[in-house]
Amino acid sequence: MQQLAQILTEKQVASTDAAYLLHAAACSPFFARFVTKHTDFITDLLDNLYKTYKTKDVNALFVFEKNIEETVFLQHLRLLRQRLMAHMILRDLNGLADFAEVAEITSALAESAIAAAADFYHERLVATYGVPCDARGQSQQLIVVGMGKLGGRELNVSSDIDLIFAYEHEGATDGEKSISNQDFFTRLGKKLIAALDEATADGFVFRVDMRLRPFGSEGALVCNLDALEDYYQNYGREWERYAWIKGRVVYGPEAALSKVMRPFVFRKYLDFNAYASMRDLKVQIQRDVVQRRLSNNIKLGRGGIREVEFIAQVFQLIRGGQVPDLQIKPTLAVLDCLADRGMLPAPDVAALKESYIYLRNLEHRLMYIDDQQTQDLPDSDTYRDYLLQMVHHADWASFMAELNLHRDRVQRFFDDTFKDAKNEDLQQETALWQGTLFAAEAEQWLVQHGYSRANDIVHLLQQTRQSQRIQQLPEQSRRRLDQLMPLLLREASQQQSTTPDNALIRTLDLLESICRRASYLALLAEFPDALALIVKLCAASPWIAQYVSAHPILLDELLNKQTLFKRLDTVQLKAELTRHMQQLAGDVEAQMDAMRHFKHANVLKIAAQDLMTALPLEAISDDLSALADVILQVSVQTVWQNLTFKHLETPKFAVIGYGKLGGKELGYLSDLDIIFLYDDEADKAQEVYARFAQRLNTWFNTLTNAGLLYETDLQLRPDGNSGLLVSTVTAFAEYQQHKAWVWEHQAITRARFVAGDAAIGAAFERIRHDIICQPHEIGTLKQQIVQMREKMREAHKHKAGFFDVKHGLGGIIDVEFIVQYLVLAHAASYPQLTDNIGNIGLLRRCAQLGLITSLALAEQVADAYREYRTLIHHVKLQGAEAIVPSEELQAEREAVSQLWQMLFS
Repeated sequence: MQQLAQILTEKQVASTDAAYLLHAAACSPFFARFVTKHTDFITDLLDNLYKTYKTKDVNALFVFEKNIEETVFLQHLRLLRQRLMAHMILRDLNGLADFAEVAEITSALAESAIAAAADFYHERLVATYGVPCDARGQSQQLIVVGMGKLGGRELNVSSDIDLIFAYEHEGATDGEKSISNQDFFTRLGKKLIAALDEATADGFVFRVDMRLRPFGSEGALVCNLDALEDYYQNYGREWERYAWIKGRVVYGPEAALSKVMRPFVFRKYLDFNAYASMRDLKVQIQRDVVQRRLSNNIKLGRGGIREVEFIAQVFQLIRGGQVPDLQIKPTLAVLDCLADRGMLPAPDVAALKESYIYLRNLEHRLMYIDDQQTQDLPDSDTYRDYLLQMVHHADWASFMAELNLHRDRVQRFFDDTFKDAKNEDLQQETALWQGTLFAAEAEQWLVQHGYSRANDIVHLLQQTRQSQRIQQLPEQSRRRLDQLMPLLLREASQQQSTTPDNALIRTLDLLESICRRASYLALLAEFPDALALIVKLCAASPWIAQYVSAHPILLDELLNKQTLFKRLDTVQLKAELTRHMQQLAGDVEAQMDAMRHFKHANVLKIAAQDLMTALPLEAISDDLSALADVILQVSVQTVWQNLTFKHLETPKFAVIGYGKLGGKELGYLSDLDIIFLYDDEADKAQEVYARFAQRLNTWFNTLTNAGLLYETDLQLRPDGNSGLLVSTVTAFAEYQQHKAWVWEHQAITRARFVAGDAAIGAAFERIRHDIICQPHEIGTLKQQIVQMREKMREAHKHKAGFFDVKHGLGGIIDVEFIVQYLVLAHAASYPQLTDNIGNIGLLRRCAQLGLITSLALAEQVADAYREYRTLIHHVKLQGAEAIVPSEELQAEREAVSQLWQMLFS
C-alpha cells in the first residue's frame, strides 16, 4: 500500500482518484499486486476511471497486428485480461460500475479472447494444411458454444468458461498436406484451449472447461453437427437440456447449430416433467454441498445463486417451446419476461432480482480478493476483513444478517416454486383407488362423503384402474396417476354445484383422455390447486370438461389465477397475439396452431369467470366478441403477410361482422357471420382479394391438431352462396340499394366493421346508415317481416310440450325481429336507431322514443331477452340444448308475444 501511495504521489494523482485506487488495493491483493507490478497501467486506469466500457470497446482492444509472434500474442491476451479486470475492480468497488457493466465487460472479454485466439490459430493451421471444406467445397469454420454464464452474457469476473466445439460438415482441407476437418478442428480446439487456459509468467486468460461436450471428458473434443444432433436425440439427458438453455454461439456460424439444438431444449408441448427433473438435480447438488461441506457457498448452498437460476430456467424448460420470448439467455431478462407474461407476480420478480444482483455482486467481491474462482465465504480473519471493506460492513455479524435476509428470500421463492406435492392424510382415498378396501368399506366411505351412487363409483374406479389404457402407461405416469386419484376423490366430494359423482366422473374422463401425456399428469401432480380448480370447473360444466379434454394444453391456464380471473384486455391481447405470429413468421402450420391455442385459452378464461365469478351475461358476450375481433384483426394481418401474390404491404380489405358477432352477442359455440369488402383499383385486385378471402376462410375452418379456430358463415354476402366471395365497396352499396331483400336489411342492422382497413370500415358504416334510414311503407315492411318469420318457424318445428328458447313462439328470434322491424320502420325519422347498441339497448331506446307505447312492456321484453340468452349460455356449458318444458318461462314468452301482437297485428 505504501509503495502504491508513493507512486500515486509521484504521478501527482488527484486526491479523489488516488483514494479510489488505494481503496481498491486495500480490498483486493490481486489489484494491489497488478498496479505495483505494472505501474505503466496506472495512467490507463486513471484515464478510463470514469469510462463505462461496452462490448465494442472491449472488442477494439483485441485487434492485433497480422504477423504478431505467438509469444507476444499470448502475452497481450493475458495483460489485456488483467488490465480489464483491474479496471472493473477499481470502478465496481468504488461504486462507479453496477453489476450489468461488470457482467458485460467480463463476457465481452471472454468472447473477444476466444475470437482472437481462434482467428490467430486458424490462419496458421490453414497455412500448413489448407482451408477445411465440406463435400461441395464450401469452407468450414470452428463453432464455439459458450455455456453457462458465458452463454448468458453474465460471466463471473474470475470464472471458468464452459465451452463446446463443433463444425458444420465433414470434409477435408484443400492444402497439399490435407487432413480431415475433424483433425483440423481438433488441433484448432487444443490450440485455443491452451491459449486461454495455460498459466504463464503473465498469468492466464480463462480457465476452460470442456466437460459439457457430448460424452463428457471421454468424448471427441470437436464434433460435426450431424454427430451432435445424433447424440442429443439418442443420448441427451435432462441435465443437458438444462445446460443448453444458456448455450450460445460465441464464435462461428450460429444458424445451423440453433436449428439442431432448439428442439432438444425447448419442447413443443408444455413440459411439466421439468419440475421433477430439476428438483432431482437440485437434490443432487444439495447432497454434494453437504458432503463437501459447502453450506457457506453462496452459489450452491441454500438460498444461493443457483436457486434463482433454477427458478428462471424451469419456466424456460416448461414453456419455452410455446413462448418464444422465453428462449433467451440472461437470468435477469428471463425473470423480467416472467413478470411481463404474468407467470410470476411482479413484486416477487423484483425481490428475486434484487437478491440475485446482491449475491452476484458478493460473488464478484469474493473473486476480487485474489482472482480465484470461489463462491465460499472466507474463514480467515484477513480475508473476512478484505470482504467487509468491500461490502461496507463494520463486522461479520451485521454482514451475515444482511446476507441471510437475501438467502432466506431466495430459498422461500425456490421452495414455493419446487414444492413437492404429497398426498397427506389421504389414506382412505388411496386405499379406495388402489382397491385395497372391501367393497362395503369403500361404499361406506363414498356415502359418508356425499356420493349418491357408491356402488357404481366403486366399479368405475376398478374398471379404470384395470383398463388397458391405464395398465399400459409408463411407470412414471402410473405413479403420477396414483398420486392424483386420492386427491380427485377428496376434491370431488367437496363439490356443491353438482353431485360428487358427476364431478368425479367428468374429471376422471378428462384424466383418462390426457393420461398418455405424462407432462399433463405432472402438471396436476405438481399443482394440487390446479387439480382442485379443474374439478370445480368440470363439476359445474361438462362442456368445459370436454373442452379441456380436447385441448389439454389449456390446463396450464389454471396455474395463474391472477390472469385466469382477469377480464380480457383487448389491447394487450392483440399485442400478444401479433407478437406471437411475428415470432412464428414463415411457419404457417405453427401460426395456425398457436392462434387456436390462444383462442381456446381465452375461451376457457371467460368460461371460468362465468362459472366462478358470476359475471353478467353482457360481460361474457362482450368478452367472447372482443376475443373474436382480436383474432380476426390479427388473422387478416398474418394471412396477408403469408401470401406470395400480394401487391401491397397492407391490404385494402375489410371484414364485416353480422349476426351475433355484429351485435357483440357471441356465445361459446357461435360461428362467425362475416362478409369481405375491398376498395382497390389495382390490376387483378378482384382476383387477389378473392384468393385472399379464400385463404382467410380456410385459415379459420381448417381442423388442425389444435382444433378449429371458428366456423365461418359467408352466406350474408351479396347474392349469398351464388355471389362473389369478396365485393368492392361500390358493388356492395349498389346491391344493398337496389337488389337486397328485406331480410338482408334486417341483417345489416346488426352488422359492424370488425377488422382490416379502417377507411373501408368507415365507408361500410355510411352505407349501413343510409340503408337503415331508407323510408319504408310500414304495411309492406310488416308483411315481409311476418312472412320471413313464418318461413323460419316452418323450418324449425318444436317438440310438443316443449319451448325452443331460440326459435319458439315468443323466443329470441321474435325479439330480434321486433327490434329489426322497429329500426327499419323508424330510423328515417330517428337516426339514433342506427347505433349498434344491442337488442336490449335498442328496445329501451324505442320505448323512450315512444315507438313502443308501454315502457313497462319494453322492459319486460328486454328482461326476457336477457333471460333467454343467459339460459342459452348456461345450457351450452352443460352441453345441452336450449329447449325447456312448455310450462317454463311463461311470463317471458307472454311479454314477447304481447309486443309482437301490438306491433304486427
